[in-house]
Amino acid sequence: MIQGRSNFVYRIIFILNDGKRFSLFMSNKYYAEINKNILYPFPLHFESWFSNLYSVIKLQFGDNFLINNGVDVESYFDVAKKIKEKTLDNTVDDIFKDDLIKNELPFEVLIQNLHVHVNIVSNDTLDREAFKKWNPEYESAEFILEDGKYICGWAVEKMSKSMYNVVNPDDIVEKYGADTLRLYEMFLGPLEQSKPWDTNGIDGVHRFLKKLWGLFYKDNNLLINDETPTAEELKVLHKTIKKITFDIENFSYNTSVSAFMICVNELFTLKCSKKAILEPLVILMAPFAPHIAEELYHALGNNLTVCYAVFPICNEEYLKETAVKYPISFNGKVRFMLELPADMSKVDVEKTAMANEQTLKQLDGQIPKKIIVVQGKIVNIVL
Repeated sequence: MIQGRSNFVYRIIFILNDGKRFSLFMSNKYYAEINKNILYPFPLHFESWFSNLYSVIKLQFGDNFLINNGVDVESYFDVAKKIKEKTLDNTVDDIFKDDLIKNELPFEVLIQNLHVHVNIVSNDTLDREAFKKWNPEYESAEFILEDGKYICGWAVEKMSKSMYNVVNPDDIVEKYGADTLRLYEMFLGPLEQSKPWDTNGIDGVHRFLKKLWGLFYKDNNLLINDETPTAEELKVLHKTIKKITFDIENFSYNTSVSAFMICVNELFTLKCSKKAILEPLVILMAPFAPHIAEELYHALGNNLTVCYAVFPICNEEYLKETAVKYPISFNGKVRFMLELPADMSKVDVEKTAMANEQTLKQLDGQIPKKIIVVQGKIVNIVL
């Protein structure tokens, strides 16, 4: 069974005494408040939930919006108070058998949660105009918004046409490109596990590919240069090569995509546009995003397809740590960080930490009772 993410809209229907109906679609925030309030039987507990929504409606549509559409909320509340008073001497069932009470109610209330097509929802935000066109019944729909948006509810359900959660891959490709779809399918989770299809995260994958492109181009101008990579850039690249090689061999494609994202973010921070770094990265990307990899591989000056390129091999020499950042703490509380060579001895770490200007300031003339040094980890000074 293929599962997918379904979306819902929530409609509150006011059924007037003359048989007419008036409805509003309320955003998920207001529907969720139903779980915090007892609503049934109507109208006994209706006011406790609806009073807040009533204020929002008046603020968004105006004080007379509901009454102009035949919905007399104040009268409804008045009758509800009469019912509450009668419950002191009668059961709820007896009260609702009283035709006089029933006839006094200006309307009945019905709340529905309805499936809506996921193609007109983006990150749980409903495209209201598309919704009106999607079903002629809703062409004059009014929406109670939160922060200017209509936020839908959602659930993971069996993917089916009746639940409007079937996604056509061709639509995804047309909007985001085949590489985005391919990467996102891998990113959803481990290959051997069942994963519900959810397009909410696909924007993030698309932004990642744009960021990758940004390492090569700015304003359509190629940024690539032949400068020698720094040790930090080589470390970022070979850490990624090692991770991707392991993940491919173990079919862990979802963590590969995460590793690529981390790599690109770090190279972006380093403002790296060096061919010696980006060419191996493109070759690494080829099995995951072949179209953009092919394009960028040719942009680097290659004439043959990236498929013929030799897959990069990790050089462990570039992964060796040359420096360690020691947290310097006093009585267990970290006060500052001190970067020292990774091969510095325990004695030298202690001497360097104690001679540091920030340490002397923290000591303020006090003599430490004990100095604990865990090499490569932490320095704790006990006062």
